[in-house]
Amino acid sequence: MKAQYGEQNKLLTGGDSHMAYETEDHEIQYSWTVFLNLLVIISISHFKKLHTPTNLIILSLAVADMLVGFVMQIDATRLIEMCWYFGDTFCGLFLAIIGLLISASLYNLILIAVDRYVAVCHPLLYQQKITTTKTLIIICICWMWSSAYNISFITDNRYFDPSSRTYGCYGECPFMINSAWSMTDLFVSFLFPCTVIIILYLKIFYVVHHQVKVINSLMKSGKCVTEGSARRKSESKAALTLGIIVSVYLLCYIPYYILSLTVNTVISFKIVRFLLWIVYINSGLNPLVYALFYRWFKVSVKHILTLKIFQTASSLIDIFTDYNQSL
Repeated sequence: MKAQYGEQNKLLTGGDSHMAYETEDHEIQYSWTVFLNLLVIISISHFKKLHTPTNLIILSLAVADMLVGFVMQIDATRLIEMCWYFGDTFCGLFLAIIGLLISASLYNLILIAVDRYVAVCHPLLYQQKITTTKTLIIICICWMWSSAYNISFITDNRYFDPSSRTYGCYGECPFMINSAWSMTDLFVSFLFPCTVIIILYLKIFYVVHHQVKVINSLMKSGKCVTEGSARRKSESKAALTLGIIVSVYLLCYIPYYILSLTVNTVISFKIVRFLLWIVYINSGLNPLVYALFYRWFKVSVKHILTLKIFQTASSLIDIFTDYNQSL
């Protein structure tokens, strides 16, 4: 029987050589994802100048993305072999972890959108409303909510009940959802977070566009640009950078979630696998965006890779000043 499953798997994956190529390709992807997000985590955790509310949310997002990198290692086996060999209990836990990480990432993006909205649209209230302590509390609440929701989802859909499964092959780990949870998940994991993010960023981009026009008109007329105007321009640039991250995530996430709503439709396995790995690959894209647009990330990575973070009082270094001196 096992030999029969082995022959089926070879036919489905295009043979041993193709499977080995895919395995190597996936290993590069999840190793890259873990490494890049680990750099972000070390950077923000180590340098005290980076302990700001916005960066704490980025840190939380990087933790979720790094954990996705570890999940990719396990899911690669399921996608390549097309069967699950780790038992029913771990199947439920695995799907709960995937749901937790995707939910945590999505709600972290909501926090980023709210943070940037207050910073750009209500700059005078930002330091009063958005503090480090409040941000940490809200981040913890988001992770606890995501955990509770996904555990309830897995439990109520009987993922730990072997009698509720219909196996296509030995060790299959299928996605199961009843009609009630389908509507609930549609709202909680898709409509609500995506609507909030899109509305907030539309408002942010409108205000940013207006502020840039005002600052440019002042500069053209030869008037002095005040420190407040320069700060607003900086906040606008940060909002645009994080907006890129949010947009890329939604572009990767929305097609896969729409596809998951059509679970009863016959869909090519290659399409499902492709869209799922697009979601996974997104976890490795965020650090690249930081590297392109955030000066502090470039400097902190340089300190990490050259082991300067092990020097005395290295956490107190002002990496913003260090960047200007290195130019």
